[in-house]
Amino acid sequence: MKKLFKLSPVVLVILSMVLTMLVACSPADTANPVIRLSTTTSVNDSGLLSYLQPEFENDTGFKLEITSAGSGAAIEKGRTGDADCLLVHSPAAERDFIGEGYGEERVSFMYNFFVIVGPADDPAGVSECASASEAFKKIADDPDAIFVSRGDESGTHAAENRIWGITEMDPTGEEWYMSTGQGMGASLTIANEMGAYILTDKSTYLSHESRGSLVIHLEKSDEMKNIYSIIAISPERWDNTNINGSNAFVEWMASEKGLRLIDQYGVAEFGEQLFFSGE
Repeated sequence: MKKLFKLSPVVLVILSMVLTMLVACSPADTANPVIRLSTTTSVNDSGLLSYLQPEFENDTGFKLEITSAGSGAAIEKGRTGDADCLLVHSPAAERDFIGEGYGEERVSFMYNFFVIVGPADDPAGVSECASASEAFKKIADDPDAIFVSRGDESGTHAAENRIWGITEMDPTGEEWYMSTGQGMGASLTIANEMGAYILTDKSTYLSHESRGSLVIHLEKSDEMKNIYSIIAISPERWDNTNINGSNAFVEWMASEKGLRLIDQYGVAEFGEQLFFSGE
């Protein structure tokens, strides 16, 4: 009769620990480990994604393939099947996208604030205003003030248009109003060169080297709260969607660890929190 080889209890415990580590470190879906993430420039240019990416990839085994543009263009990639997941900040456009059946669910998980920045001498007196709509009115009424708009159908541009709507003013075509049709970084550079006011997310402003002499004149107004959401693209629309990867990204970003890292970002480098978990 053959003798059975018995492992000691200590060896069995070690083997169990090794197997657990191997399972935890293996890709969640080896057949499709790449997640095509389409996101807004503010999240990417602020450095938040490059800060979170290695942590997510190490924890899950998935790999992020990131493209960034204004929220309008980022959302369009979901419509054309060129993205598995969206991370954007344009609530009205997101709700339309979900209503059209392109997304599984809209998960709002963090926010920051838009700010109005401009020349240090503040010719329009924006720093004295209690709201963004009041500030926009003062800029429009001041003969020495210039306003730069992204004009690119981004989430920031949508927020700007919403504030103009509150004022019941349409600045289109006015001499003091310049639409760049470019991203946040390029628009900040133009605003700095012109000595103009501009609406920007605070994280991009702080991290952008070309902001020059522009200073913050108004922030944390209720009209300027900026909510970010994640949407997994529905495989019923595009059968090549990496829904397992998208769901893993959504779950990780909304996890205790993901939210803790979001809250910590910016404190060490800028001395203040740039994004806030929640909605």
